[in-house]
Formats: sequence, structure tokens, C-alpha cells
Amino acid sequence: MKKRILFLSLVIVLLLVSVAPVAAKSSNKSIGVNVVLNTEITDDIVAELSGFGKVNDLIYEINVVRVKVKEGDLAAIQALSFVESANPDAERKGAPIDTVAAEDFADGLSTWNLDAINVTDFGFDNRTVAQDGTGVYVAVLDTGLLDSWRQYFPEERIAEEYAISFGGGGSESATVSEQPNKWEHDTNSHGTHVTSTILGYSMGGTPVNGVAPMATVIPVKVLNQSGGGWSSVIARGIMYVAELKEGPLADYPVVINMSLGGAVLDAFEKAAIDYAIDAGVIIVASAGNEGLAGMGYPGAYEPVISVAAAGWVGEWLTGDWWYAIDAVDPTYIGHFYIVDFSSRELAGQDLDVAAPGSWIVGPYQLNSGQTSYYFLGGTSMASPHVAGTVALMAQKYPDLTAGMAESILEGTATFMPAGSLTVADPTYGTFTYSWDLDATGAGLVDAAAALTATP
Repeated sequence: MKKRILFLSLVIVLLLVSVAPVAAKSSNKSIGVNVVLNTEITDDIVAELSGFGKVNDLIYEINVVRVKVKEGDLAAIQALSFVESANPDAERKGAPIDTVAAEDFADGLSTWNLDAINVTDFGFDNRTVAQDGTGVYVAVLDTGLLDSWRQYFPEERIAEEYAISFGGGGSESATVSEQPNKWEHDTNSHGTHVTSTILGYSMGGTPVNGVAPMATVIPVKVLNQSGGGWSSVIARGIMYVAELKEGPLADYPVVINMSLGGAVLDAFEKAAIDYAIDAGVIIVASAGNEGLAGMGYPGAYEPVISVAAAGWVGEWLTGDWWYAIDAVDPTYIGHFYIVDFSSRELAGQDLDVAAPGSWIVGPYQLNSGQTSYYFLGGTSMASPHVAGTVALMAQKYPDLTAGMAESILEGTATFMPAGSLTVADPTYGTFTYSWDLDATGAGLVDAAAALTATP
């Protein structure tokens, strides 16, 4: 797997890791189990499950009970007549200073990745689509934001009143809890970089455009300071956003971006996704960075709009390529490739579209309080391009549903045939990428075409 992140001349990587379940050493090991019922939660059911261990959580809206039990009791729980499915909690990876003196970056500098999906053109003040995300909320379920987020983003674009952090999960701390204010004290940077693709950002005072610069981002911290977490915590985050959509945000379009994933589809997570989509939320997620090993979840789950990572042949032709080279318009698909780490679609998985996910510039800090910017590669970086595009579509048509959004994106994407492409690379000199149709979904997302097809 080729890994990469660049800070000027330094190459590093940030990739989401999908971790397969670890074999148990003992059937007496305590584990957190997510139980989805085939009926409503009752006192009798809770009492019966309590016989196996501690009941930690009851989610009545989707009939989910979270329990901490001995691993050897899992099969007995799965066999109960009122249990639809039950599984161990699944692992997932993926102080304010100065404020930015702007409300948005709609007139900011274009970058190659925004040009590639046809929302901007070369230079400043150059948006090529009428929509900018006004009136749309995008919940970023991730690591939260850095303490210094106000140095990167306008305060007006971050919904502090709805921002939240969830922690816990797994087997050691099975209870999922809220963590006040931790959402803006991240030390990982992943969520800040993802947010920058949606909104744009200030680079030392220079405004850089975003896919939907007037959207409002809701930071929902569901991953810990190391960038990992548990499906139960993520499911809680999804439910929280669904409840916002049913309550104070009922009159606004709401999109979720999840640049994260793991090896299996968790029952609680699946139920939460279904509930949120029924409530009117549109969910976008990264396909995963496991290459030929297949997609991660929840991205591979069919109702979720999943995104593979594409790159551009113009990379590294010059040192300032990321903003100073104009991509060919209309997009010439022969100039794009699928990166080697981007997860391929296996049987039973659903890959929808591809978007730029190679060498994407954004805020990323290695030292607390010291602003810095890195080039990151990963499907984590591809997903917010599509979440931002969906926000533009929802601005144009506020009644947009998840099914409509997926259909329009797939129907207007630029088809990418299987192929092979040799491109300039700062590490190898040149590198050859090869991919088949299981890597591309419907093709490279085209925001302008998607907006034209949106009612």
C-alpha cells in the first residue's frame, strides 16, 4: 500500500485502517455487544438480557440494547427469539486562538481537486456553479476540530450550538457517553482536514475555496485522539444527527460525512443508518484504504454513498501544481487514475463514485498551537468532496433524499474505464497505477453535472 502526506517537501501518510476482529483468547472475556431486536424493547427483554451481563444502553428509536457480557454467551444471545442480530462492538479507524476575518471562502483560491469536480476554475473568485451550500448542514463524524480551528475556519460556518463529542464503546468502557466541549480539543487533525475540503480554509491569511463554502458544519467527535473508535460510538453520533434532523433542523437539509471505516457492518450502526436515512439525512462515507482487500463499513453498506479515491496526472509536474495548474475542462478522464490504496468493491459491497483523494492540501498540525498544512492521501479525503457536492444539490432541491442523491451522482459521474497510468511522484520519480472496474464505482463525481440533473 502506497502511503503519503506531504508538508512542502515532507512525505507522510494518513490512512484509515480497517481492523479485523481479533480472535478471543478466552470465552470468559468481557465484550461489549450491540443487540438489535426484532420487536420493541420491553422490561422483560431487558431483564432477560440482564441475566447475561450489564445492560449499558437502551436506544428505543431503533430497538437496540447494548450489553457487556462474557464472550462465550454471544451465541446464546443471538439465538434468543426476540433478537434480530447481535455482534461485538466493531472497531473503527479513520483552546480557541485567533478567528478568521471572513464569513466564507467562496471567493478563495481554487485547487486542482475542486477544479477536477467542476465547482471552481483556475485562480480566485472563480466558482463555476451557482450553489455554495447555503442553508445546508453537514455533520462531520470524525475526530472533532483542533483547538486552533478558528484560525482555519470562519466561526459562522461551524455550528457550535450543535457540536458534540461521544466517547466510550468497545469492551473496556462499554458505555457510550457525551464529552462536553471535547469536540474542539482534538489533537489528531483528521476531522479538521476533512472539514477544510467542505468549507475551504484560511492558509496564513489566503482564502482557499471549498466544495460548499457556505454550508454549516456540525462537528461530531466519534473518534478518539488517536483517530480510532467503535461502531457503537459512531452509531450514537448518527442517531444524534438524526434527532437534530427530526427536531431543530427539520426545515434544513442535513448531510453526514464519515471518513472512517472498519472491517464489518455492525448491527447497531446499520440500524442507526437506516433510521437517519428514514429521517431525511443523506450519508456519505469513505470506501476505505484496503485496496484489493475490499471496502470498509459503513461505506460498503448500500444506502450509504461511498467514495473511492482518485488522483490526477498533473501531480508534481511543478511544486505549485495543487493551485497553479488549470485542469482541463470539461474533465478529461484520461488524466485521472484510482490510487492503489483505494478499496475495491467485493461481492456484497456497494461502491458508488470516485473523487479526488490524492495529495489534498488542508490544515494538519503536528505541534499543538502551531498552524500547518499538509498534503494528505486517502479515501478520507475523497469523501468530503462528495458530501460537499450533496450539500450543493440539497441547497438547490431541499427535498433531496439519499436515494435521489445517489442516483444523480452515479448518473452524472464521468465513467472511468479500467486502466493503467504512470504519473510523476515525489517519492518514486514515477509510479504506475492500475485499476479495474471494481475500483471506480460509477466514475469520477462531477458536481456541475449533478447540479444540472438535480430538480
